[in-house]
Amino acid sequence: MICLIDYGAGNLFSVQKAVEFLGYRPRISNRAADLEKADKIIFPGVGSFGRAVGNLQQAALGPKIREVVDAGTPFLGICLGLQLFFAQSEESPNVRGLDLVAGRVKKFQNGLKIPHLGWNSVSQCNTKSPLWHEIPEHVYCYFAHSYYIEPDDPNLIIATCDYGGDYPVAIQRNNLFGLQFHPEKSQKWGLEILHNFLKL
Repeated sequence: MICLIDYGAGNLFSVQKAVEFLGYRPRISNRAADLEKADKIIFPGVGSFGRAVGNLQQAALGPKIREVVDAGTPFLGICLGLQLFFAQSEESPNVRGLDLVAGRVKKFQNGLKIPHLGWNSVSQCNTKSPLWHEIPEHVYCYFAHSYYIEPDDPNLIIATCDYGGDYPVAIQRNNLFGLQFHPEKSQKWGLEILHNFLKL
């Protein structure tokens, strides 16, 4: 069973449609019991860090997310879903995220236009990651964000993007995966990346 976590994320239904297009029937849920039963979990996200944390707290999902990740369930965070892996974000300085990955979420600086919106090339750092199975180097994916991740452990980074300099756009630690870009909106190669996760 593939579970899409419903916590009010803006791209929930576009992710659902992409998963269905790939031949799967996901369950949309905000129930801890469904996360416990899931074979794979997708954690979507569009919106603000602080509001998303509030929604997760209201649904009492944080502890269960940490539990299923620790238990080894394949877990994919998309955009804000990835950023929520971290404890801190400059978007909401007094709000604590899930603290699944050591590091922080920072705002683009140096006069860069924000949000970083549209198509950009993704450079793979770890071609052994299952997400990149049969994915060519430098495919273009769709981005929509003003904040970016900065993990403490650079070995977790499996892809970067150049926007005023290289920054991380994909990470992996064992069964935990995160993508800053939107695979569900990235046409052929985005769908293939999503499919690689679903086939784990």
